[in-house]
Amino acid sequence: MRTYLAHVELPNPILTASGCAGTGRELAPFADVTRLGALTTRTITMAARAGRPTPRMAETPSGLLNAVGLQGPGVDVFLARELPWLAERGARTVVSIGGGSVAEFSALARKLTDAPGVTALEVNLSCPNVEDRGRVFGRDPSAAGEVVSAVRTAARYDLPVIAKLTPDVADVVAIAKACVDGGAEALSMINNPVGMAIDVDRMRPALAAGTGGLSGPAIRPLAVKCVWQVHAALPGTPVIGMGGVTSGRDALELVLAGACAVAVGTVLFHDPYAGHRVLRELEELLQERGFDRLADAVGLAHRPSHRTDREESSL
Repeated sequence: MRTYLAHVELPNPILTASGCAGTGRELAPFADVTRLGALTTRTITMAARAGRPTPRMAETPSGLLNAVGLQGPGVDVFLARELPWLAERGARTVVSIGGGSVAEFSALARKLTDAPGVTALEVNLSCPNVEDRGRVFGRDPSAAGEVVSAVRTAARYDLPVIAKLTPDVADVVAIAKACVDGGAEALSMINNPVGMAIDVDRMRPALAAGTGGLSGPAIRPLAVKCVWQVHAALPGTPVIGMGGVTSGRDALELVLAGACAVAVGTVLFHDPYAGHRVLRELEELLQERGFDRLADAVGLAHRPSHRTDREESSL
């Protein structure tokens, strides 16, 4: 079940998605975070952020809307209190970072690059660029590539940089290529597409911010499509697939589309054991289908003539 993000080996392919397990303490009373492939932190920013006004979460059919606004205490508190807690327990930690400018992303990378316990940096490209009329970095190939290049330059040479992609673009492959050209060793997809809900009783938007990110099972087909397209274009680039994963079958679908690792997110809010359960279910499904290694299943659905052993034996 082991997999790789660039040169870094993970014992298994199941991660937590950013923002869904806090920084580990919230999940720890229910499940051993060290047994997962890695824990991805909430997005860390330079300064403390109070987040957006409430209400900032709303349930929808098969999904959850959120507009939390990257709430957190800032990178210095993270380094002093939160990362050491994870490092002491031996957790593999992917630190998600977010900034409003290229310089801010670069500064975050410099602060984190030599911190004990950091396994990789995940660049949250869905942050608005305050220097460019608030346009999201991840919607423009040149802007996305510039941010990734700055982080890659600032980070230690052997610390993998992962670019997290939004599906709210006309051509996700173009963004992916720009990130890889900028130095990303892996890609994470998908971040939440933007959605909205109206409270028909109050006759007002359900979220104070109006719009928010949609997560949960409703977005899984979109995630599968994006992973499929990017793996087809960049088959040598590791992809962490995410978006609506609630079971081992969901995880296997993303693996077959081209993901070498899978992140579990929204489901953790009502099932904190979900990461470990999905890992167990995925391993059982692979064994049932005759796979000796996870790597043999990655991207297998791209092979048009592939038949399973079971199908062959029935012919």
